[in-house]
Amino acid sequence: MRLAILMQLKSNEEKMITLKINGLEVRAEEGQTILEVAKFYGLEIPTLCYNEGLSHYGGCRLCLVEIGEEPKTKLVSSCTYPAEESLVVRTDTKRVIEARKMMIELMLSVAPNSKIIQDLASKFGVKQVRFKIRNEECILCGLCVRMCAEQMDGRAIGFQNRGYKRKISTPFDIRSEECRLCGGCIYICPACQLRCQGPQADTAVCNACLTMDPTCLDFYDDLQCWMYDAGRCGTCIREKPEKSKSKKQTQKSKQKEKNA
Repeated sequence: MRLAILMQLKSNEEKMITLKINGLEVRAEEGQTILEVAKFYGLEIPTLCYNEGLSHYGGCRLCLVEIGEEPKTKLVSSCTYPAEESLVVRTDTKRVIEARKMMIELMLSVAPNSKIIQDLASKFGVKQVRFKIRNEECILCGLCVRMCAEQMDGRAIGFQNRGYKRKISTPFDIRSEECRLCGGCIYICPACQLRCQGPQADTAVCNACLTMDPTCLDFYDDLQCWMYDAGRCGTCIREKPEKSKSKKQTQKSKQKEKNA
């Protein structure tokens, strides 16, 4: 019996892989995604179309991370990309943050009345929408489709068409006989929870819960804080390298003038 347990532990050990996330060496099981590994180690990666009880889709692109080493790095969706041996992952680089902000801005233009998306906008400091407001109230995250098919075993709704005509509906746009009116699609939909101002808000962006912008994001490559939102406590506040250099130069020149 002990031998069987030891053999099982040894086989599990052989299936483990090692990778780096934000400079930390972590271990993961083969087949796990980057998002699953990050969640296991307590590293926050924002998601919208991801749900633990549903299949992975990667449609919202909020969970983007940067993999690889300079200069050959690329952005991938962490909920679908598998963890690999010796993979280098960074979850909060400037490139990643800017991509997430752009995706939030695009989703706001589609569903500005969603409280969940408005909260994401406040969290990431998105203060404007530069795209045409469409008020379609569906961001095509696919959560309702997967919920209906995988959890409720209904398959009453699905994706239709492609490109800008893509939408979610029932077959032939008529009520499906498979629909049991369970409400699972409404329960999981991120666009169904209305923003605090209601559907008749004056602006596309609420920002009522807007927090201070991270102070180090403009010139530090990675944004990572283990305690709070970066910049909240003030410890990581730094001057830009150019300013600090110019200050040092002026101080040196003043010191020389005094000595002369």
